[in-house]
Amino acid sequence: MAAMTAAVTTPASDETPEKADTAPATVKTQGKADRSTGRSFRDLMRHPVKGKLLVLAALAAVLVPLSAVVWGSGPWPGALSVDISGPLDDANKWVIDNRDSHPLFLYFLLHLSNTATDAVSGVYNALDAMGWTGVFAAGVLFAWRAAGLGRSGVKVAATAFGAFAVCGLLGMWDATLLTIALMVVAVTCAALLGVLIGLAAGLSDRVDRLLRPVLDTMQVLPAFAYLLPFVLVFGTGTPAALFCTVIYAAPPMARLTTLGLRGADPAVLEASTSLGANAWQRLRTARLPLARKQMLLGLNQTIMMALSMVVIAALVGAGGLGEEVYSALSTVDVGKALAAGIPIVLIAVWLDRTTAAAGDRIGRSAPGGGLLHGRSGWALAGGGVAAAVLLRFVAGTSWPDGWTFAISTPVNKAQVWITENLSSGIPVLGGTETWSEHFTLWVLNPMRDGLTALPWWAVLLLVAALAWLVGTWMTALTATLAMAAIGVLGVWTKSLDTLSQVLAALVVTLFLGVLAGILCARAGRLERWLRPVLDAMQTMPQFVYLIPVVALFGVARVSAIVAAVVYALPAVVRITAQGLREVDPAALEASRSLGASTRQQLLRVQLPLARPALQLAVNQGVVLVLAVVVVGALVGGGALGYDVVKGLSRGEMGLGMTAGVAIVCLGLVLDRITQPARKRA
Repeated sequence: MAAMTAAVTTPASDETPEKADTAPATVKTQGKADRSTGRSFRDLMRHPVKGKLLVLAALAAVLVPLSAVVWGSGPWPGALSVDISGPLDDANKWVIDNRDSHPLFLYFLLHLSNTATDAVSGVYNALDAMGWTGVFAAGVLFAWRAAGLGRSGVKVAATAFGAFAVCGLLGMWDATLLTIALMVVAVTCAALLGVLIGLAAGLSDRVDRLLRPVLDTMQVLPAFAYLLPFVLVFGTGTPAALFCTVIYAAPPMARLTTLGLRGADPAVLEASTSLGANAWQRLRTARLPLARKQMLLGLNQTIMMALSMVVIAALVGAGGLGEEVYSALSTVDVGKALAAGIPIVLIAVWLDRTTAAAGDRIGRSAPGGGLLHGRSGWALAGGGVAAAVLLRFVAGTSWPDGWTFAISTPVNKAQVWITENLSSGIPVLGGTETWSEHFTLWVLNPMRDGLTALPWWAVLLLVAALAWLVGTWMTALTATLAMAAIGVLGVWTKSLDTLSQVLAALVVTLFLGVLAGILCARAGRLERWLRPVLDAMQTMPQFVYLIPVVALFGVARVSAIVAAVVYALPAVVRITAQGLREVDPAALEASRSLGASTRQQLLRVQLPLARPALQLAVNQGVVLVLAVVVVGALVGGGALGYDVVKGLSRGEMGLGMTAGVAIVCLGLVLDRITQPARKRA
């Protein structure tokens, strides 16, 4: 019986502990799983991108069906639009009636106008008094002094010599002096304004947030749009041209100054603080020296953008090389227009090389370290200029008439040959007109039709979602309000058409620009070869290459896109290359020591560390593409750009300004979508 009892009780005793142990284990495992799931969900929600995606998916599941039921589909409702052209036309009439009698004009704006005219006239008279030999010597010696004694100095001086020589040989000496005078005043004012704005934005997050829409408006608003108000206020002539150029050229200096100040090495700033330096001393001895390269790049972009306004300034009577280009194109004389466009490019090349060489020598050359260093260098340069000025009494003040060469006829013949042989009939490739038709059929038309087919509320929700995904709720609110303002202005469909062209041009620009920037950053020789090409692309007036573009691609939206890409590409290339070169060498050395290949260094080290510069490149690509929207309207772009041109040509301020404001709103939307938030959790 005992054995039987044991046989019966033993399994029972063995089974009971097993069940007792299993149940708590199961509960523990489930508890851990629940806690792990909760933690993973919380971690997912805290992720800067994945958490927002989950929230957006939940909101979309609710808002999309609700919006479809409440508002239906279709473009912006006419009942929600407001016509502002009437008040703008009334303001236009008031300005015309009171320009000669109102105290605002007599005691404030008139002084601004006279100051601008006197400044440009003073610089021009000084250059003219020096004579062509004095200007020649001043430009060459200044370039040599900036680059220093050595091979680089000789190259920069030779560049200056060649630039001035070609300006004279093409018969554009007097026009070149007038353009230089206008650019000296405009670039000086734009650079000072940009530095002040950049200092304020670089040292204060709040000021940066407040100034970003202002900078966007200054740079995105087409020159044609605000040219009309300046002409109404100041009349035709130098003041209107000068102020338009300053407004257009100042933002790059401000943005890059801000980028340089915010990108200063924290270790250096901390060391400066530990040594007892106050805020002003840290700015003067640490922040500004560390931001020097970015500020020089900003000065370079300011010079380029100021020179690109030369032809547009000629439309309001500024004179100079821009007037020569405009008068030549009015007679469809590409050769004569190119003869005036080449000096614009050469001036840009001279100023670019000189300022870059001066920046490279900062902090490297010891005072008095050579013949062209310190006071002795300036004395030698001053003596050379004085000797050249004395020669003016022998050689005269004007460029000799016998030293000129006309290139109009051969250039026009070459342009006709290129048009006849490349526009169509190329085996396999077809020609540029074939490319234009295919790009329009397979890219532009689907993008435009897709955007216009979306319900207006869907566009607003999409803009808000994209802006919030890369930024904050304030970013999303700003972008949504800017997009809604377009509908309120009554230009919804035209704005979406313009947006499709801008997006297509922006994608092409960023693809080519980032690729070229990477190649330039990794191959210094390639960058040196491309610099003249980039200078020509950015400073050659759009009106000069619009005629060949139209001849090759026809009067179509593709011609407008080509013009936008040619104009915006150099800035993207330069900023990308500069950002990649500024990557910390210690990070690259560490990646090489870990066995990273060249491709891995680029993708995992350089591009991530150069993200601020790449973001700025995207921003500059957006604003520069938008800046050519109006010019593109002259060659078939249509949409908002056409309204701006129509309003300017007919003096209809309401029509032109409405389209201009809509372009600014598009710029704000794209800026908020493409610029990530400054800080993330």
